[in-house]
Amino acid sequence: MIPVGKLESIVRRYAELDQLLCDPKVFGDPQKLNTFNRERSGLSNIVEAFQEWRVVERHVAEDRAAIDDPELGPLVKAELPELESKLQDLEQRIFVLLLPKDPNDEKNTLLEIRAGTGGEEAALFAADLLRMYSRYAETRGWKLELLSSSEAAAGGIKEAILLVSGNRVFSSLKYEGGVHRVQRVPATEAQGRIHTSTATVAVLPEADEVELVIDDKDLRFDIAASGGPGGQGVNTTNSSVQITHIPTGITVRCQDERSQIKNKAKGLKILRSRLLEIEQEKHDSAIRDERRSMVKAGERSDKIRTYNFPQNRLTDHRVGLTLYKLDRVMDGDLTELLEAVNSFHQAALLEANKTHEDA
Repeated sequence: MIPVGKLESIVRRYAELDQLLCDPKVFGDPQKLNTFNRERSGLSNIVEAFQEWRVVERHVAEDRAAIDDPELGPLVKAELPELESKLQDLEQRIFVLLLPKDPNDEKNTLLEIRAGTGGEEAALFAADLLRMYSRYAETRGWKLELLSSSEAAAGGIKEAILLVSGNRVFSSLKYEGGVHRVQRVPATEAQGRIHTSTATVAVLPEADEVELVIDDKDLRFDIAASGGPGGQGVNTTNSSVQITHIPTGITVRCQDERSQIKNKAKGLKILRSRLLEIEQEKHDSAIRDERRSMVKAGERSDKIRTYNFPQNRLTDHRVGLTLYKLDRVMDGDLTELLEAVNSFHQAALLEANKTHEDA
C-alpha cells in the first residue's frame, strides 16, 4: 500500500505553498518566489496522482461493498476489474514519484563523444553519434554549444564535447554513457566485409560555480597556436588554451574559437564539470556502488549498445531492447529508446527502494 500519511503531509505542504505564493511579501521577493514555485512544481504531480488515487480507491470500496447487491452486483462486477487495475497503476505511479530525486536531473549536460577502437571507421561512427544526438536535441528544443572538437580524416572526429542546455537534459541523457559498438561495411572495404568499431560517450552534469571552488594557484594555463583546418587565421593566432589542474593532473584543451578568452572560458567549463564529477564520486561512492550492482549497467567501460547497419538493427544490451529502425534512430529518433532505458533504471530503483523499506 502507498504511504498515505506521507502523501497527506505532502498535500498539506502543497496547500501551504499556494498560500505563500499569494503573500505580497513573497511575491515581492524574486528569490523566495522562485524557490517556492520550484518546490510547488516538484510536488504537483504527486498531489494530482494522490487525489486521483483517493477517488478511484473510494469507487473500488463502494463497488466491493455492493457486489452482493441483487440489482447493483452485475454492474459492479463488470466495472470492478478496470477500477482495480487503474488503482494498481496509480499506486505504481505514486511509488515512482516518491523516489528520491537525482539532484542533477534539471541540469544542463556536457556530452563527450570519442572514437574508440577501429581507426578511421571508429572516428566516422563517433561523428555519426554526434549527429544523432544533435538531431535529437533539435527535436527537444535544446540548445547545443560545441565546446571542443578534434577532427579526423574523411569527416570523422577523434573527440567532441558539447554543452547541451534545456529542460531536463541530464535526466534524459544520463544513461547514455558507455561504449557504443557499430557493425557495418566501411566505405573503404572492397570485399564487403562487416567491421566492428566502437565509440565512447560520457554524460556529465554541468557544474555550477557555487558548487565547486577552484583555487587559481591550482591551475596552469598554456597558450599555443591553434592547429587543424580553418585557414590561415586559425593557424597563426595564439588562441589555443590548455588548462591543467595541477592537483589532479586533469588537462583540458580548447582551440575552436579564435578568441583566447572564449577558449579559456570553455576550457574552464569542461574542467569544472570533470572536477565536480570526481567530487560527487567521492561523496556518493556507496550510493553509486549500490546503484551499479542493482542495475548492472552505466559503467563507461560497459558495452551498452550495438548498432548493426546491415540489418538496420539497434540493440540495447542493458534492457534487452531491439529496434529495427536504426536509420531513424541515427537521424535523431531516440524517444522510444531513451524512454525504455530510463524506465528500466527507474523500475530497478523502485524495486531497490521497496526492498530497503521492507527491511
